Amino acid sequence: MIGDEIRVESPSLPGMSLDERISQIIVEQLGAKPAQIVPDASFIDDLGADSLAIVQFLMAIEEAFDIEIPDADADQLQTIGDAVAYLQNRLEG
Repeated sequence: MIGDEIRVESPSLPGMSLDERISQIIVEQLGAKPAQIVPDASFIDDLGADSLAIVQFLMAIEEAFDIEIPDADADQLQTIGDAVAYLQNRLEG
């Protein structure tokens, strides 16, 4: 869907790929339609997320993948592709 699928087990939904889980969280937290979920989609400009929605999205990501995203890193996540790449690096490294 978003790029190369990587199987990363999510504690909340085992067996779901990274792309699938991120897509699901975006739909749930930001109210995006599946067709809007493309790598270059901006959380603010394309998905209409405000700062509170972005914080809630990041908290859902932290919970789903059992990680903590530092504020400095969170500020760099502007697009869906940014979030996917960040999580791939964090979860593989």
